[in-house]
Amino acid sequence: MRHALKTSASAIAIGAVALLAGCATIPAPLAGNDFVVTTPQQVVASSATGQRVRWGGEIIKVEPRSDQTCFEILSRELYADARPNRRDKSDGRFIACKQGFYDPELYPKGRDVTVVGSVNGTERHKVGEFDYTFAKVDANEVYLWPKRAEYPPGYYDPFWGPCWGDPFWGGPGWYGGCNRWGYGGYWGGGPPLIIVRPNPPPPKSH
Repeated sequence: MRHALKTSASAIAIGAVALLAGCATIPAPLAGNDFVVTTPQQVVASSATGQRVRWGGEIIKVEPRSDQTCFEILSRELYADARPNRRDKSDGRFIACKQGFYDPELYPKGRDVTVVGSVNGTERHKVGEFDYTFAKVDANEVYLWPKRAEYPPGYYDPFWGPCWGDPFWGGPGWYGGCNRWGYGGYWGGGPPLIIVRPNPPPPKSH
């Protein structure tokens, strides 16, 4: 019975995640299906140019130039809605330049952006003392995402949050031992939640 319940719950959760993924809405400025699936590191290694890409990540710095503004970005994989995720993984840094002036105060370090544009070779700049080769994108769109909501530590229903499988179903959840759906970080709703459970009552004395 317990196994059947656990299997049923996993099936429901998988269905819910699939449904949400299918319903993910990409902002209109970022929409399209003609993007080449490649990464900044692959572009640097192959010296490719002209590819139309949709890349995103976290802003490192913003540099207004004479007729354009260039964004140095730490590349991240994108969710189904084209927003960068926050996992500790990156495909390198890249530079996206767009015509016009964009105030660095409105595009601060650490904010999420997604850009659409065409690869235009590479640029070399110092990162500390290291000569780093950046893939460069001539951007048609630089989309600044709203700040992620911060959820305070506290008690959350076990079915919502990063680890609902434990302890109700007797073990870790189905997604790598720690589910990421609903209010968890998987859908871009904020950092992983901290679930605080009350301590069990002390044993009764006899």
